[in-house]
Amino acid sequence: MEWRLAFLFALLCLLSPAAGTVTPPIMDASHASITVSAQLQTTEPAGKSWVAPMASSWAADGAVSQPFSNFTGSVNDRGICQCAISLPDTTFPADRVERLEYTAYNLSQRFEAEFSKVKEYVQLISIYEKKLINLTVRVEVMEKDSISFAELDFELIKIEMKEIQKLIITLKDNFAGSSVIIDQLEVEIRNMTLLVEKLETLDKNNVLHIRKEIWALKNKLRECEKSKSELNAVPLPPPAPGSCSHGGVMNISKPSVVQLNWKGFSYKYGAWGRDYSPENPEKTLYWVAPLNTDARILEYYRLYNTLDDLLLYTYAKQYRIVYGQGGGIAVYKRNMYVNWYNTGNIAKVNLTDNTVAVTRNLPGAAYNNRFSYANVAWQDIDFAVDEQGLWVIYATEASTGNIVISKLNDTSLEVLNTWVTKQYKSSVSNAFMVCGVLYATRTLNTRTEEIFYYYDTNTGRQGNLAIIMPKMQEIIQSINYNPYDQKLYVYNDGYLLEYNLVFLQESQENV
Repeated sequence: MEWRLAFLFALLCLLSPAAGTVTPPIMDASHASITVSAQLQTTEPAGKSWVAPMASSWAADGAVSQPFSNFTGSVNDRGICQCAISLPDTTFPADRVERLEYTAYNLSQRFEAEFSKVKEYVQLISIYEKKLINLTVRVEVMEKDSISFAELDFELIKIEMKEIQKLIITLKDNFAGSSVIIDQLEVEIRNMTLLVEKLETLDKNNVLHIRKEIWALKNKLRECEKSKSELNAVPLPPPAPGSCSHGGVMNISKPSVVQLNWKGFSYKYGAWGRDYSPENPEKTLYWVAPLNTDARILEYYRLYNTLDDLLLYTYAKQYRIVYGQGGGIAVYKRNMYVNWYNTGNIAKVNLTDNTVAVTRNLPGAAYNNRFSYANVAWQDIDFAVDEQGLWVIYATEASTGNIVISKLNDTSLEVLNTWVTKQYKSSVSNAFMVCGVLYATRTLNTRTEEIFYYYDTNTGRQGNLAIIMPKMQEIIQSINYNPYDQKLYVYNDGYLLEYNLVFLQESQENV
C-alpha cells in the first residue's frame, strides 16, 4: 500500500513543470508519513520553498487544472524536490478483515438454517390450517345435526387437537420472530377444544348413549313383562295361613322397616321374629335378640305381646342368658332355640320362665365359624321354623361344608331326618325354610340380595332361582319365616325388616 502512495506522489512531482529526477520514497514510521524526492530542473535558488503546482485533470470536456491540496513539497539546497504526506495508519488491519469475514460466514449459515426451519413451519402451518378448517366444518355439522355422530368422533377430534397443540408449542419454543400468528392459532385451538368438550358434555343424542339407554329400557321392559306375567299368574287371595297348597316361593315384596333394635346402632348382629304355634297361630308374640357388640354372644332378649308394644318399646319383658351363641335363633311354640356357646350343642329355652328345657349334641355339626354363612360369623348352626315344624340348617365335615338340613323333634331336639344338599354353606349369605323347602340367599351388592337356590326335602329336588330381594343395609344377619302371616323377619345391620312372600299356585305350576 505504501509503495503505491509513494509512486503516486512521485508521479505527481514528475507531472509538475519543474519535474526532474525522482528519488525513491522514504518511509518515516515515527510520523506515519512518506517522503518522495525528485531532481528538478529549476532556476529557483537553493533552499527556496516550493509551492505545489497545479495538477492537470482530464475530464470529458477537456483538461482542468486543480491544485494538489493533500501534500506539500520543498526544494533543498541541491535542487531536489521533496513531497511529504501523512498516512492515517502504519499498517492495513488484515486480521480485522478476516474476523469480519468469519463472522459474516457464520451469520450466513445460521440464517440459512433458520430460514429452512421457517419454510418447514410454514408448510406445517399450511397443513394444520387445512386440518383446522376440516375440524371446523365437522364441528359445525355436529352442532346442526347431533344425531349423526358418536363418541368415536369426539376421540378423533381430541387426538387431532392434541397434535396441533404440540405443533404450536414447538413453534413458540423455536420461532424467535413475531409470534402474533402463532398466538392467534393457539387461541383458536383452545377455543375449539373447549367447544368440543362442551359438545361432548351437553350431548344428549349421542348414538352410543342412546343405544345404552335403549338397552336399559329393553331390560326394564323385559323385567316388567316378566313381573306382570308372574303377578297375573298368582290369584288372590294368597294361600291360607299355615297352608302349603302352593307351588313354592315365586316372588318377594319390598322390605318394610319396622324399627331399629332396642339396643341401638352398635348392635348390628342378631335376630328377631314372631312366634308360631300351630295350635294357636293367631296369637302374637314378638321377640328381638340382638347379639353383643362382639357379634357372637346372645346375652339379652326381649319379648313383646303386640307389634305396637314393639314399635313403642313398651311392655317389654327382658331376659338374660349366658350361653347363647350366634344369630341362628328361632322361636317355636313359645320356646327359643339357640346354639350353646362354644360347642356343637343345641338348646331349648322356655320363654315363660327363661329356663333351659333341653340340650343336645347335634351329630357331626361344625361350629365356631367352621362353616358359617358368608359375611356372618358364629352362625354355623341356624334354626328355622315353617308349616312343618322345627328345622336346623348346618354343615358337617362329612358333607365337606355343604348345607345339611335336619328335621328336629321340637320337644326332645332329636334329629328325625336329614338331607345333604350340593350347595356350599359358606357361599350362602343366609337361608330359611318354607313348607319343607330350603331357600338360600346370596349377596349381589350392598342393596340387593337374591334368593338363588332351593332344596325340596319333600321330593329331593334342588335347583336355582333368581328372586331379587332388596335390603336397606349391606349385611343380612338372619332370616326367620312365620307360617301364619307368611312373612320373612330379617335382621339387617341392626334394623328390623319384614317382607311378604308371593307364592306360585299348584295348578299354574303343573301347567
